[in-house]
Amino acid sequence: MSAGRSDGCICRARRYRARMAADPVTPPASPPVLDRLDRPVEDLRVSLTDRCNLRCTYCMPREMFGPDHAFLPREELLSFEELTRVLAAFIDLGVSKLRLTGGEPLLRTDLPDLIAMIAPLPGVQDIALTTNGILLPRLAGRLVAAGLKRVTISLDALDDETFRRVADTPLSVRAVTEGVEAALAAGLSPVKINSVIQRGVNDHQIEDLAGWARDTGVTLRFIEFMDVGTTNGWQRERVVPADEVQARIHARWPIAPVEPDRQGEVAERFRYLDGAGEVGIVASVTRPFCRTCVRARLSAIGELYTCLFAATGHDLRAVVRGGASDEELRAAIASVWRARTDRASELRTEGGLTGERVEMSYIGG
Repeated sequence: MSAGRSDGCICRARRYRARMAADPVTPPASPPVLDRLDRPVEDLRVSLTDRCNLRCTYCMPREMFGPDHAFLPREELLSFEELTRVLAAFIDLGVSKLRLTGGEPLLRTDLPDLIAMIAPLPGVQDIALTTNGILLPRLAGRLVAAGLKRVTISLDALDDETFRRVADTPLSVRAVTEGVEAALAAGLSPVKINSVIQRGVNDHQIEDLAGWARDTGVTLRFIEFMDVGTTNGWQRERVVPADEVQARIHARWPIAPVEPDRQGEVAERFRYLDGAGEVGIVASVTRPFCRTCVRARLSAIGELYTCLFAATGHDLRAVVRGGASDEELRAAIASVWRARTDRASELRTEGGLTGERVEMSYIGG
């Protein structure tokens, strides 16, 4: 981004905040919105784009997302002003944690502008970003200045051959680790690493990744390979169970469980007994956590998804662009959440998932 473009983004955010200050809207206090399994909505993952600069085989396999794939036109995406209004509605209904995702969210070059707009929203406790890290060296400082608190970076292998095979890219691992270094240097804390582990693909990297994370001072989370969408060729035989991951780490560096900070945490956390930080495991396949899921997802065009494994979303863009008031927007969101019964990972355990499901690259992981 040029200096002029950056200045323009900052001015845009300042103008938006000035309008809000001049005409503040104080929403009425609302009781917690609960779904049919008594789960509140507390976390919101916000997809900013369906585009990505990698083609990871478990997310955007090139045979499905090749040069002829039709990505969303820019005019269909929610504007930052529209997005900020939608996020404010979610916050009034109980959301306190926002995570910006993609595709690859850093492909939105004006991302610092959005963060500067949403950081002052009353009720926001945490703004985080999930990224492949490749563009962080040029953007990390501006993201922190705008109000970003922490970042999660995807990295599935430390050797170039495995990394290139999983990410389907000519780039080397160094393209990602430079992003990790930039995040640490910019003061983002904590910096977390997500590693999706597949049998026969990168399971030989478990100890190497854990050792690197310990030495680097980042928090690593191993993720079981999930059947998100229908294009990633998921097979149960390629799932490396959480129990195996835990046992292999413990055999190398003894670990002990850590109590969750709050209900709804998706990662099971473990501390290294030698004091070298933590490691986490997300066991959506072998140890489903549907009953404590408090997470909603918003697509880049404003569709509300109530589960990572949902087939369809609910169109909030039409509500916003149709002239609805803030109260009507909150009511639309609340009605969707109150009808929620999702427990897809439990159903997978009981008999497997069938039918179409939204792709991970469309709504984030």
